[in-house]
Amino acid sequence: MKLYVTRHGETEWNALDKISGITDISLAPAGIEQARGLAEACAKAGDITRIIASPMRRAQMTAGIVAERLGLPVQTDDRLREWDYGSFEEQPRHTPGFSEAKAAWGCKMPGGGESVFQIVQRSYNVIDDVKRLYPEDNVLLVCHGGICRVIDSYFRDMTVERFMGFFMGNCELRVYEL
Repeated sequence: MKLYVTRHGETEWNALDKISGITDISLAPAGIEQARGLAEACAKAGDITRIIASPMRRAQMTAGIVAERLGLPVQTDDRLREWDYGSFEEQPRHTPGFSEAKAAWGCKMPGGGESVFQIVQRSYNVIDDVKRLYPEDNVLLVCHGGICRVIDSYFRDMTVERFMGFFMGNCELRVYEL
């Protein structure tokens, strides 16, 4: 069984290097083109049999473009939504304190956000459920940068530094063996 993982296509906020977390925004024109390229890469892989996506608009748009190309439906799993960055939402990515808040794993983001432990719990639970419920499928998860980071940590040991430095490009496709 393979688990394919991708981050949604580019949004205007991605291009502006703004923190978008749970702010529900659409793909930019460049993101739509990236999603079309992703759809071709998924078609070329030739073995994806199920698509599960975050409920957020940017992930749903990306998944929809891939699903149309592959002739598959899109399942939605709320646990794949992006990290709630609390009061850092809509701020520039290099806002003072943001990196430190991300590295404080057991602490919630200020302003009602989530901790790393919370996103790890829900992301790991998705992977465990996929393994249990769809053992015969090769599944594509369409999600977000923060969730992709956590998914990668499910498969590889990560130091705090590696976790914090992890980056996944828009519509980049990674494959993990389950």
